[in-house]
Order: sequence, then structure tokens, then C-alpha cells
Amino acid sequence: MLKTGARLKSQVCTTQVIVVRAGSDDVVLHCGGYPMVELTETPGEGLAIAAGFTEGTAIGKRYVDAGGAVEILATKAGTGSLALDGTVLTLKTAKPLPSSD
Repeated sequence: MLKTGARLKSQVCTTQVIVVRAGSDDVVLHCGGYPMVELTETPGEGLAIAAGFTEGTAIGKRYVDAGGAVEILATKAGTGSLALDGTVLTLKTAKPLPSSD
């Protein structure tokens, strides 16, 4: 289960994240097709990025699920894509500023 403030790392690339908003559902955050682990845990051996999860993660960007309940901040870039239970997260877009006409 995701918890707000949790710091996680990928098992298959250099991606590291902080959970900004966890939502209420019991979901698992994946990167590169494998579950992410706590920063202090040792990643599994012999794992490679799964097909379909190779878009990469950009440092300093926020990623959200389709419903907007979960928000993840990437603190270290990597080659694996972030996903919740197999569904790839999308890059959060900035809200447009109001016109000053």
C-alpha cells in the first residue's frame, strides 16, 4: 500500500520517487514493470525493464493516475516508466494561468 511521503526506488533502473498523494486504494507502484522498493531495500537480481515500460522517468516531474488520486514526484531520473498495478502513469500538466486582458 502506498503512503504519502514514502521514498521508493526502482529495481531495474535509477528512478527514485516520493509519493506526494497516495489515494485511498490499495495499489502497488511499479517502475519498469516491477514493484518499487524502499530506498533501504535491496533490489531483486537479474531483473530487466519489461516491454511496454521503457518510456523513462524525468527528474522533477510529477506523475498522476487517470483519476488523479495518486501523485508521484520523480527525484531521480531513470529509463523505466512508472505504473500503478500495470497502468502507466501520465505526466501531470500545469494548470493554465488566467488571462490578464
